[in-house]
Amino acid sequence: MKCTVILSEPINVVVTGAAGQIAYSLLYQLAAGTVFGPNQPINLHLLDIEPAMRTLEGVAMELEDLALPLLREVVTTSSPETAFKDAAVAFLLGAMPRKEGMERKDLLAANVQIFKVQGRVLDKCARKDVKVLVVGNPANTNALICSHYAPSIPKQNFTAMTRLDQNRAQAAIAAYAQVQVDKVKNVIIWGNHSSTQYPDAAHATVTIQGSTKPVPSAINNDWLNTTFIEKIQQRGAKVIAMRKMSSAMSAAKAAADHMRDWWMGTKPGEWVSMGVMSDGSYGIPKDIIFSFPVTIENGQYKIVQGLSISDIAKSKLNITAKELEEERAEANSVVQKD
Repeated sequence: MKCTVILSEPINVVVTGAAGQIAYSLLYQLAAGTVFGPNQPINLHLLDIEPAMRTLEGVAMELEDLALPLLREVVTTSSPETAFKDAAVAFLLGAMPRKEGMERKDLLAANVQIFKVQGRVLDKCARKDVKVLVVGNPANTNALICSHYAPSIPKQNFTAMTRLDQNRAQAAIAAYAQVQVDKVKNVIIWGNHSSTQYPDAAHATVTIQGSTKPVPSAINNDWLNTTFIEKIQQRGAKVIAMRKMSSAMSAAKAAADHMRDWWMGTKPGEWVSMGVMSDGSYGIPKDIIFSFPVTIENGQYKIVQGLSISDIAKSKLNITAKELEEERAEANSVVQKD
């Protein structure tokens, strides 16, 4: 007897900065079903600026040539209204990059203009349950700006990507312990997607030769408290120094991981790191987008509660929270002038 698979109705998935390098590595994963599952068809709405349209048309041709059954429609556009129409999911990859000599307040001012437009159009055109992932940096504060300009969409629907940092941390511990990367679980990234973030292995586990142990008891603590933290905090800068471009392939993989877990849920006993609106958990100021460990079920995430936080860890959380408060203040000063 042959089993018939019933497919869902297609969902509209928006990717901004769609002619860029991160998108080029992300789009196949979306179209092939690795993010939303093998029974969820999608329509891809690809948004970029007008000068990028020729490149974007070439990307659309490649998507067509993939001949993937889950990909029903590809829309290429420079119009946010067209891109965000009835969007169920939005990957906001495009942002103003920091240029040489640019101060953080200048970068934030430029991004306020970008995410103001996108927030307003999301508010007007997207589904009210749209899941928004901001990848373009400064991702945490860009997500905050975007949510500010989309008041009819729940604040918890706006997230920032720290999954790349989590993946880096998991891989670094696995390499040090000489195990496969899937043998490391529950590493946490706290705070901002910046050099102030706190990669925390205090609650992580590692399975070595069939035995699962807390990472701090299995790995040299001097390495964990110094080299490991610095390595993850500086990894993005190191990639740029070596590649002469920012992370693209690994960022795309992390964006897919983030959204797959948000859409499909986390495994029992495991959590992932996401930049989400702070509700005051762990003493973090409210109303900043802060990376916490979360579990996800039925498309809804919950911040993991009750983890013990050492005094050293608290001080590191305070540093990254302070940076995010400063970014919020600088962004608000631009918003108020608007």
